Amino acid sequence: MVSRVRVWLNRTYAENVFFMDQLRRNPSDRAVEIHATHGDADSPVLAAADTAELEPEGLSPVAYVEYALDQCARRGIDVFVPRLHQAAIVAHRAEFAAKGTALLAPTPEAVAVFEDKATAYEAVQSVGVPVPPWWRVRTAGELLSAVEEVEAAGLRPCFKPASGAGGVGFRVITREPFSLTHLSGFPGPSVCLDLVLQALERAQQPVDWLVMPRLEQPEVSVDCLTGPDSRIRLAVGRTKNGRRRGFTLHEQWLEPARRIAEGFGLHYLSNIQFRMYGERPVLLDVNTRPAGGLHQLSLCGINAPWAAVQLALGEDPGEVAPPFLGQDYTVVSGPRPLRPVSLPRQRAEEAEPLPPAEVPTTEDELSSAGRHAVRAIAPA
Repeated sequence: MVSRVRVWLNRTYAENVFFMDQLRRNPSDRAVEIHATHGDADSPVLAAADTAELEPEGLSPVAYVEYALDQCARRGIDVFVPRLHQAAIVAHRAEFAAKGTALLAPTPEAVAVFEDKATAYEAVQSVGVPVPPWWRVRTAGELLSAVEEVEAAGLRPCFKPASGAGGVGFRVITREPFSLTHLSGFPGPSVCLDLVLQALERAQQPVDWLVMPRLEQPEVSVDCLTGPDSRIRLAVGRTKNGRRRGFTLHEQWLEPARRIAEGFGLHYLSNIQFRMYGERPVLLDVNTRPAGGLHQLSLCGINAPWAAVQLALGEDPGEVAPPFLGQDYTVVSGPRPLRPVSLPRQRAEEAEPLPPAEVPTTEDELSSAGRHAVRAIAPA
């Protein structure tokens, strides 16, 4: 009899409820039990899990590793998918292996390279992957100089933190003076240069930003699955152009993604993003974790989360090629159930596990639970 697989996702994005759904609907029908931890009692990943706990707040990375090792031992975790404190956790891979837990995460060296976007751009340039022009800035003077260089090339400048994820801190710079126009409608990404310069001049410490030209669509996110042997098993691009989403296997996107994933030890699931700079694709960002939209590959007949878990367990799924490419689509959000009671935060030594969740398993139940919906778009 094939034993069940116990998977843990720590403080992860709400969209990973779909990652969990796919693990349960694996093509082998192997039983999967999911443990989830989070700092927010109302995170939907807690309700979607079989067992769940609130994470203690304020742990240092070192203390969090100890917490994680204890979770793996107490919960009998076979595969751990770390997001929070990923760098600290992967540095202790051998200790997790001694507990019987495989880490579904890249090498420490890969995490270190891609934690910092400037370091990442320099690294991928060295292996021939094109990147946009960029300037690292820390002061108002450096920002102004970089903005002027971008504008001199006839391009629109933007900036983002040198480290970060999910587009947090991204802004497009405008020379238009602040007016009521900026207060109408919904807030946008544009910010007045004068206001940014004033904020920097008043700041008591330097920033760490990258300034670059705003890149054009389409944006293509290549989801990669790479084995611990650094050989890629899956590479499929998800395209985004306005509301329209789709898929691509064009080598102008896949070839540089493979070069990065295989060359830098991006083992298991990673997401490598590109946009257009003029007439050619350039690297936008590299995520050393599963993308929030990874489940959309199910529209191509792929269960990437399960293939990754197989790899982590030493069960090589071989090449994971899409049997077809799904039709263009748009994304529609839907409700997800929460646990009925939001528990107060507790100290680590007082924390008790939340009760097991009722987990929808059939397609009808998943639908009624409010799965993230995708709607097909008629061909353009």
